[in-house]
Amino acid sequence: MLDSRVIEKLEFVVGKEYVIKDLNELIVFECDGFTLDKSAPEAAIFPGNTEEVSEIVRILYDENIQFTSRGAGTGLSGGCLASKGGVIICLSRMNRILEIDYKNGTAIVESGVINLQLTNKTSKNDYFFAPDPSSQMANTIGGNAATNAGGPHTLKYGSSINHVFGLEVVLSDGSIKQFGGKVEDINGFDLTGLIIGSEGTLGIITKLIVKILHIPEGVKTFLANFGSMYNATKSCSEIISSGIIPAAMEIIDYVMLSALKKAFDFEFSENAKALLIIEIDGIKQGMDRMGEKIINICNKNNALEVKVAKDDEERTLLWAARKSAFGAVGRISPNYLTNDGVVPRTKIPEMIEYVYEVGEKYSLKIANTFHAGDGNIHPLIMYDERNPDQVDRTFRAAAEIMKKCIEFSGTISGEHGIGTYKKKYMKWIFSENDIKFMRSIKKIFDPRGLSNPGKIFDLLSLKRK
Repeated sequence: MLDSRVIEKLEFVVGKEYVIKDLNELIVFECDGFTLDKSAPEAAIFPGNTEEVSEIVRILYDENIQFTSRGAGTGLSGGCLASKGGVIICLSRMNRILEIDYKNGTAIVESGVINLQLTNKTSKNDYFFAPDPSSQMANTIGGNAATNAGGPHTLKYGSSINHVFGLEVVLSDGSIKQFGGKVEDINGFDLTGLIIGSEGTLGIITKLIVKILHIPEGVKTFLANFGSMYNATKSCSEIISSGIIPAAMEIIDYVMLSALKKAFDFEFSENAKALLIIEIDGIKQGMDRMGEKIINICNKNNALEVKVAKDDEERTLLWAARKSAFGAVGRISPNYLTNDGVVPRTKIPEMIEYVYEVGEKYSLKIANTFHAGDGNIHPLIMYDERNPDQVDRTFRAAAEIMKKCIEFSGTISGEHGIGTYKKKYMKWIFSENDIKFMRSIKKIFDPRGLSNPGKIFDLLSLKRK
């Protein structure tokens, strides 16, 4: 427990109503979407602005108390839990869109702004925010930047790092720093790029200058059902090799299709084993020709059915299955572990086949829904947390899937981050010298190891005063 003297100081900064210290209430913060790792904080604090974050961190710095910043808690790697104890600094009150500059295509937002809110706000003027993780209706833009999240449209538009020009960051001593600015090209070291994807281990992101884009003139969305995963993934590779770069290409496998049917009464072709969603956007002229080429490629690969959305309402319906996928699994299994590996596009058929083999080996059901265009796979391993043997088998299955991603020249995370969950896998892709070098960078920003400790790699923690 925190010393009452420290609690009083924190309450003075934000007010008593914004400091949670009751153990029963703190259980809410013991994990994120990765529920296999739990650790409740000693307190949770809700600052209302950057200055309050700075004051809070200064108090904690003086007492050598570790802290973890948290947005909506939708992460899937244990990145925002207090794994080493200490304090959660929850940024959900910092949810203001401070500026929208349509002429320069930028917006300034606080880190607690919900991803979809920015698109909803700017869509009235025909603009949108491109990064669109599946949980975009709940996750925060600050959290997106912390893990370099992307979403289905990463294939064409890139992940968070491609849409953040500047950051305001509170370092572990409470100092407020500005990185980057309103223009994309900044001279000197790219410190903005260094902070993005660092999962809060270098400091707390409080504001972001982000890119907003004009809504494309034309959009076409296709849904193709296939009798095999191989034909679906083969279509993806052939579409891109034909010279078409879709905005998004997503695949849902037969296990997930079954879950969607049971949970939400979605209807799919009876013999469908894989569903492929393809979206193209851009200038309307030539889009019909691209669409014909896509349909021909899918039919050549034995598609059972290819649908084309006639309008925005139908487009939303076609995307509904993909956006509901994780929730569907939650309806049919007490727990599931979401993996986040990356392989080259051409290796997806072999990789998914291997995932099914791992599921059989460990007697676990695994559903797959993933970003086929950029090879970012998301196997969902179903288990019951009340069964220790199932938990053990789940971890072993996940480890084998990650190893295979590496064998296929891929990596262990595309957008969910490393957190506590995957730090044990870091030695598979980095040498001891590599990790030592990364630790030395953290030490420059956070000499005492107070900022989100125990994530990505372990650091020695200091004793409190």
